[in-house]
Amino acid sequence: MTATTPLDRLRALCLALPEATERVSHGEPAWFVRRAPQFASLADHHHDDRLAFWAAAPAGAQQDWVERDPQRYFRPRYVGTRGWVGVYLDVSVDWDEVADIVEDAYRTVAPRTLTARLDADTP
Repeated sequence: MTATTPLDRLRALCLALPEATERVSHGEPAWFVRRAPQFASLADHHHDDRLAFWAAAPAGAQQDWVERDPQRYFRPRYVGTRGWVGVYLDVSVDWDEVADIVEDAYRTVAPRTLTARLDADTP
């Protein structure tokens, strides 16, 4: 079995969402709903040489994640003031939590028609 990188796992989570697309933004892989808006981005060179990703988050979620575990979650530069949450990928990663964060990010920016499709696919 081939080892899967954190980027591979993150990419699979993001692209599994309805009409999610990937393209490079600011030199990093980033994920968008259709052509815009962006809901997540890899962050491999924006903060002290740590591998992480940044994700849009609903109101209050950033603070909750960071308070829960500041060794794994952080307030990212540039977009942290907009409530985005940062997730370190160079530590022990709870991929179920990452999946929740990615889905919340998507729901934060996606139009209702697409979140309804997501809800219809959820048992």
